[in-house]
Amino acid sequence: MEDVSAEEFSFAYGKLEIEVQAKSSAEKLWAAFKDSSNLFPKFFPNHIKSIEVLQGDGYTVGSIRLIKYAQGTPMMTFGKEKLEVADEEKKVISYRVIDGELTRYYKSYTATLQVVPKSSDGEEGCWLKWRVDFDKASEEVHDPILLLEYAARTFNRLDALLLNT
Repeated sequence: MEDVSAEEFSFAYGKLEIEVQAKSSAEKLWAAFKDSSNLFPKFFPNHIKSIEVLQGDGYTVGSIRLIKYAQGTPMMTFGKEKLEVADEEKKVISYRVIDGELTRYYKSYTATLQVVPKSSDGEEGCWLKWRVDFDKASEEVHDPILLLEYAARTFNRLDALLLNT
């Protein structure tokens, strides 16, 4: 058996998941997430000041976006993320945070969202499944539970806004 140093072995890896039930159709929510660079600053101006696409088109693999958060947003002023998965058929997107305050607390932070229709028999609504895989920068860093709760609230608000449009 190989010796493993304390620096190589860590309990800092983690994964958190949530599922949010939405009344909007999977197609409508998927379209909103694909266009989040434009929609989110308009829909959530108290939280997101702007989203600038730095590379690519913002919704295909390799795209890089700079998110500037509104003044007063807890923990963060900006974040830069790289889109790593964009599967139109399965309605899955995954992005990795590459810069911003989160990189102080996490060596890696990847979020994956899947929009899942409730059923194939025409039942309205869908499920939003969001998973975060992370590696803490130190053992003292908390799991990103507040960010998970923020995502759930954002998904619910987005659903309500889309139902009224």
